Amino acid sequence: MPAATPTWDPLQYLRHADHRSRPFVDLLARVPDLPATADRPHRVADLGCGPGNVTRLLAERWPAAHITGFDNSPEMLSRAEPLTGPTAGGGRLDFAPADATDWTPAPGTYDLILSNAALQWVPGHPDLFPAWIAALAPGGTFAFQVPGNFDAPSHTLMRDLAASRRWRDRLGGVLRHGDAVLPPGAYLARLADLGCAVDAWETTYHHLLTGEDPVLDWVKGTGLRPVLTALADDLGATEAFLAVYRALLRKAYPATAHGTVLPFRRVFAVATASGRGV
Repeated sequence: MPAATPTWDPLQYLRHADHRSRPFVDLLARVPDLPATADRPHRVADLGCGPGNVTRLLAERWPAAHITGFDNSPEMLSRAEPLTGPTAGGGRLDFAPADATDWTPAPGTYDLILSNAALQWVPGHPDLFPAWIAALAPGGTFAFQVPGNFDAPSHTLMRDLAASRRWRDRLGGVLRHGDAVLPPGAYLARLADLGCAVDAWETTYHHLLTGEDPVLDWVKGTGLRPVLTALADDLGATEAFLAVYRALLRKAYPATAHGTVLPFRRVFAVATASGRGV
């Protein structure tokens, strides 16, 4: 069975917005100033913008820029749409439908292309880098972060359960595996080969989550979406899968007096075209 195209729930995704936004803020801190332009506003693309909650942070840093958030989820774009409009410095924030798998902007179109926690959903995404680097203006930057936690219990337990005898006929192949993203060094090599100056690194966050079954609540907004999509027409099956998965997560991520700790590895890269340093 091919991997399911997930149906997204913006409200579920935003339940952990503070923790999910932290890697974006850390990525943005390493993005250099945009190249000087004399005859046009800066142009910025947020590829896989989701509900737009972090896209608007780009407008705070570059208030005179024209910033466009792209996503292939109608649900996410609907949530982001109220943010559309002029920005404080005379720029503009807007959103448009696009799928990263075939998004091919014209050469020299953007001063910054940024993607936050989206490329892990795009098989073979490193092969798309040449076209995206070509779409940068001279001195422009391509920056992204992806989760690197596919070998964490939250994902391995989910995959093992989906591949079990009870579920494999319905869920076999719908989930991503560890090769969904590359290690930092591999991204560095790919981008350096394209003539970029590259900063690549990884960070493991330890999120302290609260509430009942908070790790399950977290993955319901992201990694579990393909399962929830595949079982969407069968409430009984959904509840049966979640009951077993919930019990496994409770053992893997035990609650403490302070909350439940979710270690979460992220991989980052900032690549600046034409040899400009990062």
